[in-house]
Amino acid sequence: MKEYILLLPILFIFHDMEEIVGFEIFFKKNPEMFERFPKITAPYRNLKTPGFALAVYEEFIPFFGISLLAYFFPGKILDSIWLGLMLSLTAHFLVHIGQALYIRKYIPSLITSVICLPASIFILVKCFSKIEFTLWTALIILVTIPLMMINLKIAHQLMFKFNSWCEKN
Repeated sequence: MKEYILLLPILFIFHDMEEIVGFEIFFKKNPEMFERFPKITAPYRNLKTPGFALAVYEEFIPFFGISLLAYFFPGKILDSIWLGLMLSLTAHFLVHIGQALYIRKYIPSLITSVICLPASIFILVKCFSKIEFTLWTALIILVTIPLMMINLKIAHQLMFKFNSWCEKN
């Protein structure tokens, strides 16, 4: 697995750079999104790039940290956590592709999702074939995914608080 471990943070940051660069611009050029999908887009109406970048940075920390730990200290627990993170990122790519199909429009994240999805599936297949599965490894993988969903929620809260703070100052 070691040859694939550091690809996780690389795929993450490659993908999220497209989001950071395009997020604010997308909503400025497509204000109709706020009317078409008000429940989903309302929180993003006044979001600025620095707040979004902060959320990406917060999300990057576990991807990078666990990848480094798994690279330098390989073992079942860290490998299992890493696989849970890789599965989470792969699901993230699928969500963005689904969003673009649903709204029938390019969204910032689509291009890198399409590029990264096959690579991440390849990596997952290779790594799953190399890990010894036990009940514990499966449990760790399955627990990591909802933990990353909670982390995503925390990143969004941080993003909105930072954006609000920036508007006041």
